[in-house]
Amino acid sequence: MSSTHPGQPPTGSADGPQDMTLIEHLLELRNRLLKMVLAVLLCFLALYPFANDLYLLLSQPLRELLPVGQTMIATDITSPFFAPLKLALVLAVFAAIPVILYQLWSFIAPGLYAHEKRLAFPLLATSVVLFYLGASFAYFVVFPLVFGFFTAIGPEGIVELPDISSYLNFVLKMFFAFGVAFEIPIATILLILSGATTPADLAAKRPYIVVGCFIIGMLLTPPDVISQTLLALPMWLLFELGILFGRLAQRRPEEPSGQGSQGE
Repeated sequence: MSSTHPGQPPTGSADGPQDMTLIEHLLELRNRLLKMVLAVLLCFLALYPFANDLYLLLSQPLRELLPVGQTMIATDITSPFFAPLKLALVLAVFAAIPVILYQLWSFIAPGLYAHEKRLAFPLLATSVVLFYLGASFAYFVVFPLVFGFFTAIGPEGIVELPDISSYLNFVLKMFFAFGVAFEIPIATILLILSGATTPADLAAKRPYIVVGCFIIGMLLTPPDVISQTLLALPMWLLFELGILFGRLAQRRPEEPSGQGSQGE
C-alpha cells in the first residue's frame, strides 16, 4: 500500500511521475519487451510467405538497369534462402517500429510530467514518419541514380552479375543511413529544448554543419559523388528545418506568460 503526504501528488497522478518499486519496473519492462518481440514475430510471419516477391521488388531498381542478358546471382549455396529470410526479418522490424515505440512510450510515460508527455509523444511519432521517409527517399530517388551510375561507369567487356546477399547488405545499409539522417530535425529540437545549445548558436555553426553533412555522406554511402550529395543535401535541409521548429518550440512556453501580463 502507498500513502500520500500533504503537498505531494498522489501516486499515478497526471501531474507527476508514478511511484513504482524496482521489481514493478522490471516486470513492466519485461511485459513491454515481450509485446515488442511478439509484434516483430507477427509481422515476420505475415511477410515471410512473400519474402521472394519482396526481394524481387527490392532489387528492381538494379535489375532494370542491368544490360540485357545479365542478372543477379547467388555465389553462396544458402543465399537464395537466407537473403529473402533476412529481408523479411528486417522489414518486420521496420513494420513493427510504431508498436515498438509505443511500448517504449508506455514504459517511460508514467515517469514524465504532463508538459513532458505533451512534447515527447509528438516527437516519437514524428521520428517514425521521418525514418520511413528517409528509407523511401533512398529507394525511389537514390537507388535509381546510384545504380545507374555504377552500371554505366564500368569498363566495356565486364559482365555485371551482382550477388543477392551483397546487394541486400548494401541496400539495408543505405536504408539505415537515410532513415537515421532524416532524424536530424528531432535531434536538433531535443538539443535546443534540453538547453545544450540554442538556435542562434546552431545557425552560427552552419558552415561547419554543411561540411559535416558531406563528410557523413562520404562515410555512409558508396564512394561516388551522387550518393554522397543525395545524403548530404537532405541532411542540411533537415538541419535547417530542425532549427526552425526549435525556435518555435522555444517560443511556445513564453506565450501564456505574455498573454497573462497583457490581461493585467
